[in-house]
Amino acid sequence: QRGGGWGRRLRGRGASWGCGKLFPGSPPSLTPPLPCTPVPLSPQHLLLFLLFVGPFNCFASYSRATELFYSLNEGLPAGVLIGSLARDLRLPTASGQHPAASQPPLSFTLASRGLGGQYVQLDNRSGELHTSAVEIDREALCVESSGVTVFGGEAAVSSSSSPSSESCLLLLDVLVLPQEYFRLVKVKIAIRDVNDNAPRFPVPHIHLSVPENAPVNTRLAIEHPALDPDVGTNGVQTYRLRDNYGVFTLDVEENESGERTPYLIVMGALDRETREEYVTVIVAEDGGTPPLVGSATLTIGISDINDNCPQFSDSQLNITLYGNSSLGTHVATVHAVDMDLGSNAQITYSYSQKVPQSSRDLFHLDESTGAITLSSKVDGDTPRLHRLIILGNGPGCIPAVITVLVTIIKVMMRPPEVVPRFIANEAEGVVYLKELEPINTPIAFFTIKDPDEKYKVNCYLDGDGPFRLSPYKPYNNEYLLETTKPLDYETQQLYEISVVAWNSEGFHVSKIVKVQVLDDNDNSPVFSQQLIELSIEENNVPNAFLTKLHATDADSGERGQVSYFLGPDAPSYFSLDRTTGVLTVSTQLDREEKEKYRYTVKAVDSGFPPRESIATVTITVLDKNDNSPRFINKDFSFFVPENFPGFGEIGVISVTDADAGQNGWVALSVLNGSDIFVIDTGKGVLRAKVSLDREQQSSYVLWIEAVDGGDPALSSTAKITILLLDINDNPPLVLFPQSNMSYLLVLPSTLPGSPITEVYAVDKDTGMNAVIAYSIIGRRGPRPESFRIDPKTGNITLEESLMQNDYGLYRLLVKVSDHGYPEPLHSTVMVNLFVNDTVSNESYIESLLRKEPDISIEEKQPQISIEPTHKKMESASCMPTLVALSIISLGSIALVTGMGIYICLRKGKKHHRADENLEVQIPLNGRINLHMLEKKPMEISNI
Repeated sequence: QRGGGWGRRLRGRGASWGCGKLFPGSPPSLTPPLPCTPVPLSPQHLLLFLLFVGPFNCFASYSRATELFYSLNEGLPAGVLIGSLARDLRLPTASGQHPAASQPPLSFTLASRGLGGQYVQLDNRSGELHTSAVEIDREALCVESSGVTVFGGEAAVSSSSSPSSESCLLLLDVLVLPQEYFRLVKVKIAIRDVNDNAPRFPVPHIHLSVPENAPVNTRLAIEHPALDPDVGTNGVQTYRLRDNYGVFTLDVEENESGERTPYLIVMGALDRETREEYVTVIVAEDGGTPPLVGSATLTIGISDINDNCPQFSDSQLNITLYGNSSLGTHVATVHAVDMDLGSNAQITYSYSQKVPQSSRDLFHLDESTGAITLSSKVDGDTPRLHRLIILGNGPGCIPAVITVLVTIIKVMMRPPEVVPRFIANEAEGVVYLKELEPINTPIAFFTIKDPDEKYKVNCYLDGDGPFRLSPYKPYNNEYLLETTKPLDYETQQLYEISVVAWNSEGFHVSKIVKVQVLDDNDNSPVFSQQLIELSIEENNVPNAFLTKLHATDADSGERGQVSYFLGPDAPSYFSLDRTTGVLTVSTQLDREEKEKYRYTVKAVDSGFPPRESIATVTITVLDKNDNSPRFINKDFSFFVPENFPGFGEIGVISVTDADAGQNGWVALSVLNGSDIFVIDTGKGVLRAKVSLDREQQSSYVLWIEAVDGGDPALSSTAKITILLLDINDNPPLVLFPQSNMSYLLVLPSTLPGSPITEVYAVDKDTGMNAVIAYSIIGRRGPRPESFRIDPKTGNITLEESLMQNDYGLYRLLVKVSDHGYPEPLHSTVMVNLFVNDTVSNESYIESLLRKEPDISIEEKQPQISIEPTHKKMESASCMPTLVALSIISLGSIALVTGMGIYICLRKGKKHHRADENLEVQIPLNGRINLHMLEKKPMEISNI
């Protein structure tokens, strides 16, 4: 036995085939091979040996089959150890022995993954068998009948008689490898039942009938015993009643198959007339620990038997009858009571044989109701006392007896006579009138007579109703019965009135008239509500119930049967059942498409002609959060000038939500860039917290999220692109020359048109605000007009040839201006040019540069063309080009001639120039430290 409460049983079969010897009952792994002496065999002997040994080899293979038995409880969790195949088979790995190093390790494999394989996990190396994650439910696996359930050709689950009648077996085939230890292991796992199911009755209410005359100890089987999927003691063991009323108990009988059937036992006398039904609860209890119970309602009906006979409440009735009573006069009614039911309580009435025939002829007895009426006229020869003995007869009973004594009082005069003559329809004393008949509708004439013609007779009407009895003149003793107002069937259907006649002696005679009012279709159906207000959530299921209309019609019969119809203004997807009045909608409603519906319905009766009434139905479609917020555009673009003030309105983000109320409330938020931008949730206004500078960042891409107020909330996003428009807020920045104190040596031999230097500037703005123009606004030097600047490129070129008198320092004030709007911005820079052959005295030149130049400002604005120059070249024709080339060639020849003359003149006056101007003798260093020359920052003026 193991900790989980399951055990094993090992059983070996067959024998192992050794070398020339059979060892029965020993596993192949435990049978050492016997030494064999080699014997030389001829081919004929070898063939005979193989034929003899072959069948035994097959027998040896099949003999390596072993059975292992385990048992475990159902419902165990995963990982519970069932058993170790290696240890239980006593293989070398389990007994401490180890196979030789050259032999492969043991391997355990399930031969087939059938139904049984899903409930276990087999370790391929150790051979340990554990429960898997699939919980074993014995009641689901095994049926309580012997046999084998086959899945995929493998006997996976078996419920058989071994090892017990209640066994539920899980069958596994395990292969043990390698070949040296090969065997097929048949593993049988018995699933033990646990008490995990409570008894349950197949029906919640059990009805049982017991005759009231059932003797004590009567046993009646309860046809619906409780069922419990568990077996053995965990199944149903006992039954009990919660309330036995002192007359019942339960007993349990067990048949040969072990089924337990409860029996109801009568312990006391029953009387249906005292109590006809007992209601209690039957409880079934199993034998588990703790026990589980199930219950059902048990109704015990007591069936009737004929154990009671009819009985009269009185033994004698005394009746007085006047001799002048008319035929059919009610004399008396006898009534007997039988406490039984149905046919056992059926009573008939009859005269006893002791009643003379004359009395039988005078008084009629109704055998069903016991009513006694006068059936013949009383005359002078009629006996004055009649003794009527009446029997109340029941089935199988002695009749009950009652005596009715009728005393007839003799009357000397004859009563008045009332003779009706009906005008309206009449049948068997009932007059039929339609409702809504006009006033004074005649019903009948009544003639009043005195048989003796001695007395005066008067007549009047007795009873309630809209009727009048009046003398019909000029005739005597004629009276007319008529209506006094219209009759209404819905108010009263039947009237009973009496026409009473009496003479001067006070003798009364009455004639009963019944008036039945016939219904007419005079009422229209009436809705319980004229305005029917309904509501339904949108996105409803098709054919959703809306309401049940109800209209009543006071008329009777078919006239009061109401049918329902939709009005012509009702949409086609609304349906109204004409019989039941159930109003449905066949399609899904969308509040965003239509929120309110209003149409009419009709209620029509079945009269002729039919009458109808109309009611109004209003349906409000309630909102559901089924629409996400929707931006007007998916991408918004806003153009904002830079330096826009903080918290200024950049733009409005328009968003809508088709839902209503809380579901349609939309909140906006910035998903990115929230440290710079903010959005007004209510108005959708996008603002920047700070002023924006295009030169730092020219554009921003934001994602705006819109979230509605529904539950759960829906959302959507939109892309916002903010492009900053440039304004002219940056003057040109001069990058070269770097300082007003720098200078450049210009050789006197420089040819006209040669580039000397350039002014280079940039502007952080864009567009026209960044288009730069260069101009010289101030000049100083021996011949300052000798230099010009290209307004577009900033290149400074020599215009004219330099003469001896042109030597010295030239200072050009260059204005660098943009084309900004509305007013351009500019910067200035001083360009210093030193015309000389060499720089011999730098300190002198620096002293000149430190002096404040006396330069007059020119107001002439530079004129440049912004269009590319190559376009003009493209438009020029070939002829002007040829002319220009010719002029340039002639100019070059003249320039060369002039330069030769100029060089000759310079050699002759060289010594003179040295004495005239000392500063030109300063040698020019190859490298000039511009930072050392710069003594103060460059002046930049902004306009």
